[in-house]
Amino acid sequence: MDSRIGARALAAALGGWRTREPAYEALADGIRLLCLDNRLAVRTLLPAERELAAVLGLSRTTVATAYRSLRDSGHIQSLRGSGSVTLPRPQREPGRVSVSGDAIDLQQASPSAWPGLAGVMSEVATDAATLVARAGYDIRGSLPLRSAIAERYTALGVPTGAEHVMVTSGAQAAIRLLAETLLRRGDRALIETPTYPHAAEALRAAGARLVGVPVTTTAGWDVDRATQAFARTTPALAYLMPRFQNPTGRTMTGEEEAAFADAGRRAGTTLVIDETTGELAIDAAVGPAFTTADVVRVGSLGKTVWGGLRVGWIRADEDLVHRLVAARPSRDLGTPEFEQAVAARLIERMPEILRQRSALLRQGRDTLTAALSSQLPAWRIPEVAGGVALWVELDAPLSSGLVLAARGHGVYLSAGSRFGVDSVHDRHLRIPFTAPAVELHRAVTVLARVWPTVRSAAPESARDLLEAVV
Repeated sequence: MDSRIGARALAAALGGWRTREPAYEALADGIRLLCLDNRLAVRTLLPAERELAAVLGLSRTTVATAYRSLRDSGHIQSLRGSGSVTLPRPQREPGRVSVSGDAIDLQQASPSAWPGLAGVMSEVATDAATLVARAGYDIRGSLPLRSAIAERYTALGVPTGAEHVMVTSGAQAAIRLLAETLLRRGDRALIETPTYPHAAEALRAAGARLVGVPVTTTAGWDVDRATQAFARTTPALAYLMPRFQNPTGRTMTGEEEAAFADAGRRAGTTLVIDETTGELAIDAAVGPAFTTADVVRVGSLGKTVWGGLRVGWIRADEDLVHRLVAARPSRDLGTPEFEQAVAARLIERMPEILRQRSALLRQGRDTLTAALSSQLPAWRIPEVAGGVALWVELDAPLSSGLVLAARGHGVYLSAGSRFGVDSVHDRHLRIPFTAPAVELHRAVTVLARVWPTVRSAAPESARDLLEAVV
């Protein structure tokens, strides 16, 4: 056993788990989904049957039968006197569900590699002698790449020098380093909900207590609630995605930016702006956010070029960069030189790259929107001008049940609850439009086929909730 989860914490993570009858199988499905999404880590001790039954308002027999179903499917192991622990799934890659060759994997919202990437890599390889002549341990990042990043920021209206940039091994590494440097255990961290799940995980791992601020596809950011949260909790850090927010696709208005900047300044909060999807415009280019505010920016090439190119960066004032350089060696000793050399050439070609990405994403967005409108007309499909996914509103709060049903037909998605901070979001489903058009069509066909079954199998309580919300 590596960790444990209490009954109340498990009940909160399960959210609207009771999507079908019998109750024990619905409960088992809910726990399976938490395991598949990595929200329950391997070797986690589950609550005792009696304790979970009391919190969920079930009989102990129902919970015991659910645990037996999980044992039969290989998701948990129960030992007398030790309790039940989650098990690793066979042939599973860390962080994702193992899928067969003909399955459609829409769990990760990343486009395929930019077509010119292999050529750039080949060009850099011809200069390998120059690369290997370097020491290879550069915690701040190579000067050519930092200069290229700084020049691009300056061209976009954010004056930047190489001294303001630190190169990291991807955006996730940047977020984790910032969290560990800027937060102390018990600090508050303000974050959007729904949000990028791995950012929330990084903040929690640094000991932060998260304060959620709602953002929706229709109304954007809840500025009133955000202003109150800044004033009431004085968060040490706020993590925001103001351009093509993941998963909603919303972009902040000037008024929203001004409100967050002012509230953050009054509370003494460091605003961390995640720009990894910020340049993935489809309909019209959008400039950087918070150009007149003192913010920390995180970027990467993961979404714009290729998820396998693990190069990201932090743009901050010199004092913070020095702090980050001092803090980094405990985690890693720098970003690989070859990848940095490739990235420097890619930054110079970013206008060309973004034109290709815009065309690719437009095709995916339009294909997915048309297929959903035709086959699932009761769902609410947002209009997005960029980004990588649609945050679709279902006509019943059954996202978790739908995801499990779709997996049985070879379509892999993440339930809406995966993106929540302080709410479940089981009425929503994130559907990336980064896959080929033929796969998007097939995925929607599967969703349309299984949705009536998922909806009809929901118990009366779920249908009551549906009527109350609609």
